[in-house]
Amino acid sequence: MNEQASTASAASDEAAQYLTVNLGNEEYGVDILAVREIRGWTPVTRIPQAPSYVLGVLNLRGAIVPVLDLRLRFGLAREEYTATTVCVIVMVAGRQFGVVVDAVSDVVDVAPGAVRPVPDMGTTVDTEYLKGLTSVGERMVLLLDVDRLLQPQDAQMLEAALASPEVKAVA
Repeated sequence: MNEQASTASAASDEAAQYLTVNLGNEEYGVDILAVREIRGWTPVTRIPQAPSYVLGVLNLRGAIVPVLDLRLRFGLAREEYTATTVCVIVMVAGRQFGVVVDAVSDVVDVAPGAVRPVPDMGTTVDTEYLKGLTSVGERMVLLLDVDRLLQPQDAQMLEAALASPEVKAVA
């Protein structure tokens, strides 16, 4: 019994890894366990009547994957896509979706005790999408709650829209 308790305690004390990504001057962390792959930006197929932050869908080895622009999701101005713009494919609740970000940085280890609650700090991002923040060296990293990026109603709308023949490629 004590062995089980110490095993559970050791598991909760282990550092989690986060892929850090950039949006403008801010750095965000995405739980590495949710990340499936990182792709360079390629045009997607637009979905009619999708929310503005849903760029469309891409065919990922036979799976249709919705793609969100994280800048638009957070209410930031859209920027030109450059050579550093990437689409991070994440898996949440058995569903894959892509998140377009300005760039990826690195992978960092974050100890559970190093995660601080998100204060009302006037960041440009609605704190509902954040599960905490941490310091990595001199940098502040905002930890994303990827479960909240694609709302259930958005997922239902996308599935319904995929049946529509009104799709076209966008750049």
